[in-house]
Amino acid sequence: MTPPNPPVETAILPYCEAAIAEAARLILAGLPVAIPTETVYGLAADAGDGEAVARVYQAKERPSFNPLIVHILSLEAAEEIAAFDAVARALAERFWPGPLTLVLPLKPDSGIAALVTAGLATIALRVPAHPAMRALLAAVGRPLAAPSANASGRLSPTRAAHVRAGLGGRIPLIVDAGPAEHGLESTIVAVGEGGVRLLRPGPIADLGVALSPNLSGAIEAPGQLASHYAPAKPLRLNALEAEPDEWLIGFGEVRGHSNLSPSSDSIEAAARLFELLHEAEGAAAAKIAVAPVPGDGLGAAINDRLARAAAPRETQ
Repeated sequence: MTPPNPPVETAILPYCEAAIAEAARLILAGLPVAIPTETVYGLAADAGDGEAVARVYQAKERPSFNPLIVHILSLEAAEEIAAFDAVARALAERFWPGPLTLVLPLKPDSGIAALVTAGLATIALRVPAHPAMRALLAAVGRPLAAPSANASGRLSPTRAAHVRAGLGGRIPLIVDAGPAEHGLESTIVAVGEGGVRLLRPGPIADLGVALSPNLSGAIEAPGQLASHYAPAKPLRLNALEAEPDEWLIGFGEVRGHSNLSPSSDSIEAAARLFELLHEAEGAAAAKIAVAPVPGDGLGAAINDRLARAAAPRETQ
């Protein structure tokens, strides 16, 4: 079992070239850093590194895994990750860079860690306008997952001092560029066959397009409280061995057909959770079983997601 992380020294550096270089170094080493955007301060990590993203959840002490917004430098970079139709492209051209997040179909082989999308077939993308976040994106050269830099359940941070109050001792660096301009998380819309649906209100109130009702009831982006991705097969929890018709996802000494973490590391387990659920869903076995995962630290979020996945389905 992964022991609780000892406190780390949290440095606060004023926004400058040296601060961005240090932030990029830490991110490329797999660690999250706090960085301002024009909406709120974000906790950024390499969106292609599942364990780095798991450390974001660990720092925030999030009780569940929700999709995270991925930040990129340009529409061209976004088109390498997601499929854009004419409406999505028009919205991006009008509002990017800026506080609009688009939820779009995820392209195969996008390189985005499954933990970022919470196992969904869509991804939330934004091109930020803040020079600090843009400088970090350029320095790292990779998409960055960046939820708000606050502990779970706390107010979103609009100043470096807010980040220090909530995450001091949990992250190595805060880049201080003064107060966030908007102080409100980005507007989120989903664009697809059902039209344009508002998933979260934000700084952009008038999108200039007709909005379709959001009737899906599924979670697609941060800020929604609904059911999450779950495999189509029945799922049994706390299994120590597989039944004949089950694919067993192991943990630690319970080896299984696949294993979240043979060394019982909760960061590794969180990073592999959705990938292994998808693997089990595609296996020949009719059912899925999952070994017990201790409920402390990230284990609480893993167990929350597994409990949701194992819950009885509503019949229509």
